Amino acid sequence: MDARRQYSHREILEVMAGLMLAMLTSMISTSVVGTALPTIVGELGGQDQYSWVASATMLTMTVSTPLWGKLSDLFGRKLLFQGALGLFVAASLAAGLSQDMGQLIAARAVQGLGVGGLSALSQVILGDIVSPRERGRYSGYMGAVFGLSTVAGPLLGGFIVDTDWLGWRWCFYVVVPFAAVSFFVIQRFLKIEHVRRDTTIDIWGAFTITASASALMLLLTLGGQEFAWNSFWTYALAAISLLMLALAILAEQRVGNPILPPRLFRNRTFVLTSAASLLVGMAMFGAMIYLPQYLQIVKGLSPTNSGLMTLPMVLALFVAGVISGKIVTSTGRWKVFPVAGLLIVAVGLFLLSRLHVDSSEWLIGFDVAVLGIGLGLSMQMLILAAQNGAELRDMAATTAGVSFFRSLGGAVGVAAFGAILTNRLKDEMAKMLGNPTAGAPKLGSPEAIQHLQEPIRGIVLESFTRGLETVFLVGVPIALLGFLATLFLKELPLRTGQPVAAPQPLTKDDMVLAGLLLELIAQRVEHLNGRPSALLSAVARMAPPDGRPERERARSVARDVLRPTSRVLLAQATPPTQKESVTL
Repeated sequence: MDARRQYSHREILEVMAGLMLAMLTSMISTSVVGTALPTIVGELGGQDQYSWVASATMLTMTVSTPLWGKLSDLFGRKLLFQGALGLFVAASLAAGLSQDMGQLIAARAVQGLGVGGLSALSQVILGDIVSPRERGRYSGYMGAVFGLSTVAGPLLGGFIVDTDWLGWRWCFYVVVPFAAVSFFVIQRFLKIEHVRRDTTIDIWGAFTITASASALMLLLTLGGQEFAWNSFWTYALAAISLLMLALAILAEQRVGNPILPPRLFRNRTFVLTSAASLLVGMAMFGAMIYLPQYLQIVKGLSPTNSGLMTLPMVLALFVAGVISGKIVTSTGRWKVFPVAGLLIVAVGLFLLSRLHVDSSEWLIGFDVAVLGIGLGLSMQMLILAAQNGAELRDMAATTAGVSFFRSLGGAVGVAAFGAILTNRLKDEMAKMLGNPTAGAPKLGSPEAIQHLQEPIRGIVLESFTRGLETVFLVGVPIALLGFLATLFLKELPLRTGQPVAAPQPLTKDDMVLAGLLLELIAQRVEHLNGRPSALLSAVARMAPPDGRPERERARSVARDVLRPTSRVLLAQATPPTQKESVTL
């Protein structure tokens, strides 16, 4: 089995089993910590480093995504995918063995590198083995993995923490067996030919892109917490991010094998799908990170029950992704789905912004289901559109680039929405307490908030509700901007054939065949005597029109071009032996 022949439906499903298991495992590892983090911090200490346990993974995942696609061009998809799995497993074990917050944060940062590779390479491999026309049939399953992980992670984390004989360290150990199974499934079923497309790595581009994204992430995660927004560090990190971005643009224009080739940004489809992915990432991650806070703090649900409340979104996302994928496969029309999907995402966020303290669970379930439908229709279709509009040589870079912008959008959304929620919560609580100049009191865990005395408890819940209302409302125009970006996408016909492998160098047999063919053409031209000949006319057109008869021009081409080229090819294919060289 190789990259140039069709994969059967069964073969694709076998490979996808490994891909989806790896993606599910890695994504669960990023969400499982949410419910376990208070317990972890209580044991290891370091309350001031609380946010970094989650931020470290998102940071390294975001900045490493483009690198994995490029490295897979150099060393092969399968090898790099298994390498990302190995890195992920090692970091998970290290996280479980951590003895202090510094070790845990470092392990989580390395874990993010592995997650970035698994996320990007899963889409690249799917693009290699499935044609764009058929890809919609399978993309819904990949999209559903994300939704499933958002439920399975918190549920699993809550169960592990509540189980005395396991403990929080098993939040990291539990993913190791699944990753090992994925490794062997990929080893057994993914038989794809590796075509080495480059011979160099863009070190300077990798450094500047990583530095720019890292500075931006540090600004967003630390701004307003570790330092004030109007401070030296804010302006310094912003300046570093912009400077590194400018240097990255210069670097990518000058090197021969850039990580994000500048020609990608001349591709209208890539630019629009990247912009839409950035915006949908902001809306999606922002909503999904802060929805559990509404469920646990405002509605008083346990972590397990709050995870169950997101099931309508997961089911809707899965169904919408699968049905839209099948329709795309049967009709070849795809644009309507991301356009409708982003519009439905905006509607879902608006509905979530209308939730109150006394909103029923049925209403919450309906609202999150609407959001799930929009995400299911848009997420995978944006990647499909980008891959379909990309040249074969840019398949990996395009897929990794779109994934990078979606991850970057998620990081920006989480940080920005967090700042909005914190500021609105502080203002509302101060206003409702009757002292606008006073700061908000320190809040404990969701369980502690539920045990507050009235009227403090009511003030806290109402302030949280208004803060989350603002968060979801801000997501509406962001989703609408993504909707506008998809409107301008050109619906290119989906390719139906498999990608063709890159041309291989001529073999010696090819050189001999070409040399003999050119010699035969030269002889035929020289022996044509006055008869009309299409061959004579074709060869004559290779010479500049200089007034000579057609026959003379054809013979000069045969003598000066065809025969010398023939001899060069034959000499390269069959070089003389050492004895022959001495004789000559």
